[in-house]
Amino acid sequence: MESLRFQKLSCSRVRKLSLLLLLCFCSEIWCRGPEDLEQNPAIQRFRTYLRIPTVQPDVDYEEAVEFLLGQAKQIGLSTRRIEFVSKKPILLMTWKGSSEEKLQSVMLNSHMDVVPVEKDKWKYPPFEAHMDENGDIFARGSQDMKVVGMMYLEAIRILKGKGWAPVRDVHVVWVPDEEIGGDDGWGKFYTSREFDELNVGIVLDEGDDSLFNNSYFVNYGEKATWWLVIQAIGVTGHGSIYFDNSASENMFKSIASINAFRDSQKALVRSGEKSPEEVVVVNSVFLKSGSPTPDGFTMNVQPSVVEAGFDLRIPPSKEMADFMNKRIAEEWAPKGRNMSFYFTFKTETKEGAVPTTTPDDSNPWWYLLRMAASKLNATLIPRLQTGGTDSSFVRIRGVDAFGISAIQNVPPLYHDHNEFMNGYEFLRGINMTVEIVDQYGSFSGSLHRVM
Repeated sequence: MESLRFQKLSCSRVRKLSLLLLLCFCSEIWCRGPEDLEQNPAIQRFRTYLRIPTVQPDVDYEEAVEFLLGQAKQIGLSTRRIEFVSKKPILLMTWKGSSEEKLQSVMLNSHMDVVPVEKDKWKYPPFEAHMDENGDIFARGSQDMKVVGMMYLEAIRILKGKGWAPVRDVHVVWVPDEEIGGDDGWGKFYTSREFDELNVGIVLDEGDDSLFNNSYFVNYGEKATWWLVIQAIGVTGHGSIYFDNSASENMFKSIASINAFRDSQKALVRSGEKSPEEVVVVNSVFLKSGSPTPDGFTMNVQPSVVEAGFDLRIPPSKEMADFMNKRIAEEWAPKGRNMSFYFTFKTETKEGAVPTTTPDDSNPWWYLLRMAASKLNATLIPRLQTGGTDSSFVRIRGVDAFGISAIQNVPPLYHDHNEFMNGYEFLRGINMTVEIVDQYGSFSGSLHRVM
């Protein structure tokens, strides 16, 4: 009996000791301070990239390109610089596959540019990459999308360190001007001979942060981006006189109609009748009129021209495109009110629809992406992108594209003040990216049937 009692006590102590060791282990992983992140080479490289101010509208890309070329050299990737427009480089890094067959390649896309900042609205300087006591790294581009590009490179660095090599070519491409529509980046690249020669089968691009553990949002398509400018023309005259159909009067009639439509779309979402992906989003972005003076505007002259700009995001169907084109022409900018309109940017095919990528296991690229997530016990949540990305150009070419930012538990702050990325979540995202590159790069089977 004494012996049995001793064994029970020993087992109890062992369990307690095991629990204590487990708690210590978890504490080491999850309760570390930022000083541990400070010494992490991947974090150091990420913060260095964030400190390069590639800010629109007048971007100097050279410092970013030099940094990225240095990273490619360290990792052992071949590089090529392509420049369709002067001072707007596309940097292509390639890891050659081992297969002698002409397998379609994998492309990992990242844009180098970031949107402007209002420095006085930030807790820390937006290009200092300050890291606080929680490991949050504050910088413009920390979510959109320098983080994703650096995850690509760190994943490849890890795979090369393990001695792994792809069977199909893996390309990492860094492009300019995504934040202003991409005309001089992907807008030139996707129809080029250089792109054709790469034989691309799948492009991964930026997506949305997931607020949940063990899940990743995957964008399989996106709304059409229409940047609409409406112009009203009328007579000019003294500010004390009523004129019928003045430019300002006609413009405000249109704005009233646009706002009524906007309210109806918002109501559909708030009532639960439709999801945000199913409605048209329209937001005013500028209103321009009047005669400027050194200290304001001329107050007794009615403007003869008024312009207003709107950012529209249209669900990707021909029917919706036709509906919105008719509404703009007949209600928002009718010729009968001396109004006209044009688009500074508009994504659609000749048929009017915007193509999407199939997000189920009938698509081998989706299946492989799902297998990568399953290695980390994570699930994929397919969704339609509400914003616009370079993926729109890719899909128009008939190439599959998914938008996935391997980020969890970080609130989405794209284009917002105090944009930040948590360092620990960045490191976890690298692990997910490793699995994706592994699955895509090592697959040599049929693209018509995986299972």
